[in-house]
Formats: sequence, C-alpha cells, structure tokens
Amino acid sequence: MAHWLVKTEPGTWSWDDQLKAGGKGTAWEGVRNHQAKQNLKKMQRGERVFFYHSGEEKRIMGVVEVIGEYRPDPSDKTGTFGLVDFRAIAPLPKPVTLAECRAEPKLKTMVLLNNSRLSVQPVTADEWRTICTRGGLKL
Repeated sequence: MAHWLVKTEPGTWSWDDQLKAGGKGTAWEGVRNHQAKQNLKKMQRGERVFFYHSGEEKRIMGVVEVIGEYRPDPSDKTGTFGLVDFRAIAPLPKPVTLAECRAEPKLKTMVLLNNSRLSVQPVTADEWRTICTRGGLKL
C-alpha cells in the first residue's frame, strides 16, 4: 500500500476538526491542482496519510486513513476535480516539524521538501517509517 501526505491550513480544517469528525470521517474537498488531483486518484481504501498543518505551524500532526476513494467534488462547478474521504487514525505524540524534516538526511528527497506547494503528495515507505519514528508513533 502507498503512503501519502495532505496539507491543510489549520484555520480552514485542523487536526482537531478531523478528530471531531470521528469514525464517519470527512471528505477531502477543494483540491484545485492537477498534480494533487492525480495523487488523490491513486489513493486506495485503507492507505495511510500524514495530516500536515501548513501556514505558520508547518508540522505533521497525525495520521488519517483513506475510507472513500476518488469521486467528483461537488464544490467544483467545473466537474474537473474530485475528493477522497479520510478518518483520523492517530495523532503523532510529537508532531514533526518541517524544520525537523529538513534536518533529517533520510528525508532529503521527500516531496514535502522539494515541492512545497503540492497539497497532496506521495510518501515513500522509508520516509513514512522515519517520520513515524521521529513522531513517536508505532503504526
């Protein structure tokens, strides 16, 4: 299974909001970038995704799971973009900051560090393990 990272402004949708959504989860809507759209299309039910706060915080907060695969985004009146559904799995006991990621040699090729504007991005298995370890999470 693949791993992913999604970015959100905490003032728009935060980790706490995701937790409050509970087991029913939420739709990850509003993506309006074609590369991010292609990544959403690749996501499969059961895959794990890092939940990243962008903006001032710049840190990975927790892990969500894909519970609904790609479908049209009703908020996109052009019919071009879609969404997936996520539910929260676990917070990182110690959120991992962007600065910590930059300082970790094992993460030097991570998309987060090399294409900072992409809101939906793949994460390799090694990157996943490294961040889970740094964040104190055993998944």
